[in-house]
Amino acid sequence: MKTQHLRIHGRVQGVWFRESMRIEAERLAVSGWVRNTPDGAVEAVVQGQVSAVDALIAWAHKGPPLARVERVEIAAADGRFSGFMKRVD
Repeated sequence: MKTQHLRIHGRVQGVWFRESMRIEAERLAVSGWVRNTPDGAVEAVVQGQVSAVDALIAWAHKGPPLARVERVEIAAADGRFSGFMKRVD
């Protein structure tokens, strides 16, 4: 099991990033959450099998078609998650 914290920078809000990430996470059987941040980034915690988390991180470097990802910051994280949700806090 691998758990990672992501901060995705670029044009990532208003381009359906969170919903697209939720769909991709569910497809890969990855748990966790995603939310917009006040500074215009998207933040996520992702947890699952190593290969699935790595695949979701690779997806986050591109995002949905309208996104323009400039960089993804990745750090280790902890916690236990069930399912994947979009947060609004």
